[in-house]
Amino acid sequence: MRAIGLCLPLLLSTGAAPLTLPQPLSMALEGLRSAKGQVLICVTRDPDHFPDCSQDPDKRHFAIPASSAPVTLGQLAPGDYAIAIIHDENRNGRLDTFAGIPREGVGFSRNPVLRFGAPSFRSASFTIGGAPVAQDIHLKYFL
Repeated sequence: MRAIGLCLPLLLSTGAAPLTLPQPLSMALEGLRSAKGQVLICVTRDPDHFPDCSQDPDKRHFAIPASSAPVTLGQLAPGDYAIAIIHDENRNGRLDTFAGIPREGVGFSRNPVLRFGAPSFRSASFTIGGAPVAQDIHLKYFL
């Protein structure tokens, strides 16, 4: 029992949070082509609601001014998440396309290669658990 009491301060001093506690999530945008409009951010942990999480009851959805400054997205429970970003330059609240090609910038957590259509949840997902998470998201413009 005495050995446990002596080791407890050492275990607590490592700085790591328990895996079951919510952890902060932040992100920074790279490659923003202008400061016009707003950035729409969707954070989800449900693969069925990615990348459009508008129908996800547990989503975190943000609209912020277009800026490359770091953004704090709050405390999230442990689990797998994915982020989808739209640079809504004309502030109409949706992604504008031409012949299926995005006219506005898009980005995803983990910066998966974009081919035809949005990436899978799996390719954009990251894990929260035990430590703060920061995502640097590169925006892509096709037109």
